[in-house]
Amino acid sequence: MEMRKFQDRRDRRRVRRLNLEKGKEVDYKDERLIRRFITDRGKIVPRRICRLSAKDMRAVTRAIKRARQMALIPYVGE
Repeated sequence: MEMRKFQDRRDRRRVRRLNLEKGKEVDYKDERLIRRFITDRGKIVPRRICRLSAKDMRAVTRAIKRARQMALIPYVGE
């Protein structure tokens, strides 16, 4: 019985947690959205913890790196 419980948890599909409207994408200028995926030390939160799909995580990571390059958010935490 315990084995089935583990398999159910593993088989679950990831839910879209970004809540973006259709046709809209993650923007590097949206600091409030991006800061949700950065720790207080400035690290990008792993996908398994923030529960994003692979496609969404790539978009968030790309936006974080662009925002850092444009000096909108720091490379290290405060």
